[in-house]
Formats: sequence, structure tokens, C-alpha cells
Amino acid sequence: STQYRKAQAMRYGENPHQAAAVYRDPTYRGPSVVAAELLHGKPLSYNNLLDAAAALELVQDLRELAPDAPGAVVVKHTNPCGAATGATLREAFAKAYAGDPLAAFGGIVALNAPVDRAAAEEIVAGEKFLEVVVAPSYDADALALLSARWKNARLLAVGPVSAVPKSVLVRSIAGGFLAQEADTHAIVAEDFQVAAGPAPSAAVLRDAAFLTAVVKHLKSNAVCIGRDGQLYGAGAGQMDRVASCRNAVEKAGARLREGTGIAVAASAAFFPFDDGPRLLLEAGVPCLVHPGGSKRD
Repeated sequence: STQYRKAQAMRYGENPHQAAAVYRDPTYRGPSVVAAELLHGKPLSYNNLLDAAAALELVQDLRELAPDAPGAVVVKHTNPCGAATGATLREAFAKAYAGDPLAAFGGIVALNAPVDRAAAEEIVAGEKFLEVVVAPSYDADALALLSARWKNARLLAVGPVSAVPKSVLVRSIAGGFLAQEADTHAIVAEDFQVAAGPAPSAAVLRDAAFLTAVVKHLKSNAVCIGRDGQLYGAGAGQMDRVASCRNAVEKAGARLREGTGIAVAASAAFFPFDDGPRLLLEAGVPCLVHPGGSKRD
């Protein structure tokens, strides 16, 4: 068993009428928003911590998937609305934010590389509004730039971002709690099996692995679409998988037709019928990756 220690009381919980506090697991060895250093901005809220933790977990997975490519994630209500890798952190953030600028307004950003001035300039450009930025560290001039841009935005330093460590996740329910191992299963593109169609290129396999990492962090039913290390659109939290496909296609929009190369869709679970895949194919997504297991595979 773990003895959690109260780190601080929150102003309130998910809603203003709910009391809340955050507790720290002293045995946890990975980067954490609970143990992060708040360099600037207001104290974190209950919702800030939930979103920041979700964003951090995805950029940790992107670090494991592409160790040499900086990654950036934008989260809203614990779901990634933007995610990307790039040659530089500036490029990764620009691609991630462009994934869904509408949803990104008031969002939480996580980055898996130290923030330099070039990345900070991209983050503060335009009419963006961000609640929290999570990163390993910040160059002095980058920190000054971000602090000047938003008086209240929380800037968190979590230290080096590595893979998510093995741990136990606990979720309370009325009358008890559920516990399970953290999902640290490695995503290896070379292990994917081609079920139908031509053999994918190395670039398509990279995107398949990238989007599998993204869809892992979306609430089911979940489907996401992207290309070239960039999330184009996601459908999450729907009661049926067709609605998730439809939402992802709508969010991806014209980029499916305008971009070059093969667009890829990833699903968090198998497709029970051909209606979801058919919708994706007709929208211009010729590569689908999913766990399999349907009687109709």
C-alpha cells in the first residue's frame, strides 16, 4: 500500500461547491505535475492538475516513441486536441496548436523538451490564451517572455521527461476504489500486422504509431486522424464509434484533401461494423490502425 501525503488544499474541486485537495505519492519516481515547480502564475486548480497530468502523460509517450523528435501536446478537458512531433520544439508546438486552434483556446500545453526562446516566441504569438504550460525546464529568456505574455498562466517545470514509469492507478467509486497497472505497454510500429491492403511505408508506420499513442489518451469511444507527426482531428467520449469517426473527420477538415502523403486514422478499440471504416475511407483516410478482435475483422 502507498501512504499518500497531502500536498495542498485546492480552492475548490471540479465545481465551486466541491471541496478538494491534492495528495502526493512519495514513491513515484517519474515527472509529475504534483511535484512540479510552479515558476509563474496563479496556484493550480483541480481541473488544471487533471488536464496537465493528461498532457504530460502523452508527451512522455511521444518521448518514448520518438526520442530524437521534440513533442508538444494541447489538452482540453483531459483530451488531446493537438499533438505533434517536429524537428524542433518550435515546430512541434506550431503543429500541435494548429491541430485545433478553436479547442486550444484556454488549453493546457505540455512539451517534452526544454523551452528555448524560439519555442517561446511561437507559443506567445497571436491571440492564444493558455492556462498551463508544462515542460522539463525553461531558458531564462523563454521564461521571461512567457511570464510577460500571460500574468496568470501557470508555468510548470517537471524536470527531464522520460517514459511513464510502472505504477498503480487508483480511481475511487462509491463504496471503494479500483486499481490497475498504468498502461506502459510500448508502441512498436514494426509489430503492427497488415490485415489488408498494400504494405505501408516507413512514414505511414511512424504515423500509425504516433496516432496510436494519441488515441490511447483520448476518452473512448475514440478515433483520431493525422499525418506527418501531426494530429488533425479527434472524436472522443462518444457513445458509438461512428460518431467518433464523424467528429474526427469534421475536425480534420480540408487538411485531408490539401495535404500530401497518406492520412492515417487510429481507433482505441476494434471496429464492430464497416460503417466507421467506410466513413473514414470516403473522407480520404486510406490507412486505419486498430486493435482488432471483431467477429467481422
